[in-house]
Amino acid sequence: MNASNQRIASTTKAMLLLSTLLMMMMMMISTTHGFTSPPMRTAFNRNQKQPHSVLFLLDDSMLGRLQGIERSYNAMTERLGDPDVLSDANLLRQVMSDRSKMEDVVIAYQTYVGLANELEDAKEMMRENDPELKEMAREEIKEIEPQLEDLDTKIKILLLPKDPNDDRNVMLEIRAGTGGSEASIFAGDLLEVYKKYISTMGWRSTMLESSAGDSGGFKSVTLNVKGDSVYSKLKWEAGVHRVQRVPATENQGRVHTSTATVAIMPEVDDVDVKIDAKDIEMNTMRSGGAGGQNVNKVETAVDLLHKPTGIRIKCSQERSQLKNKDLAMKMLMAKLFDIENEKREMEERE
Repeated sequence: MNASNQRIASTTKAMLLLSTLLMMMMMMISTTHGFTSPPMRTAFNRNQKQPHSVLFLLDDSMLGRLQGIERSYNAMTERLGDPDVLSDANLLRQVMSDRSKMEDVVIAYQTYVGLANELEDAKEMMRENDPELKEMAREEIKEIEPQLEDLDTKIKILLLPKDPNDDRNVMLEIRAGTGGSEASIFAGDLLEVYKKYISTMGWRSTMLESSAGDSGGFKSVTLNVKGDSVYSKLKWEAGVHRVQRVPATENQGRVHTSTATVAIMPEVDDVDVKIDAKDIEMNTMRSGGAGGQNVNKVETAVDLLHKPTGIRIKCSQERSQLKNKDLAMKMLMAKLFDIENEKREMEERE
């Protein structure tokens, strides 16, 4: 078996193992939430009580959407056991991705239906003559009704139209603002915070560009962050961040205010952003610092200028000029896409 076939075989085995683990996790989730194992029960199957008096919070159109999402989710779950899907790594990845997008909605909906049924049972207990049963039912109703209201709100939020960029990877850029050397140190602190968060989320990050501060930290730094729905989680971090503290560079104990700007740009390609080659001015230079044979000997670093906007990007992370050019172009496309997004949002607000 050649190296290519070995990689394909190992990838297929890994995906099979992942699928098996996923199915086991689903069984555990189903048990935890009181649901049957796939195919999961629906809100109005033939053998299940229909809590009409409780589901009034969700209108007919919303119920229809939820039931349709649940059916699609169950179909995706069944496909995870299809040999044709399991044998195709790309198809398996797509099915798992599509299924994961619906999971939060389905779990919230099924939890809602389960609580609605419990509330109906509690209301039936209130009709009993036993005072103790009535008191138990009253306490149960007090506990369930707020949960149903919270779930109703959660479901409505989950059903809101998603940002089309939510599933994209991002370019995370941090720039030191006001505050001199302390601003650079603050930018470095922010970078460490984001790197820890990225690790916690199971994402991957690669440093694309950096400029060190005079007293530590960074004047600017850019990361490429890849993972599941990265933009949806990080987009709220964009903007100016401020800190007030006694910096390490302060000898008299005075409190300084420093700022850093964070930009979260969706990763795009040449399909999303068209760049005319005539608008690009590229210069090459030698990379600096410790490294392999190419460092300080071969012009592998790239200095890219987009003439219409004046955006300049320097990239020297890779040992190949071609790879550095590709990275620089990715960063440029992300910046241009972000500019267009901001223009569109401003027009919509007006």
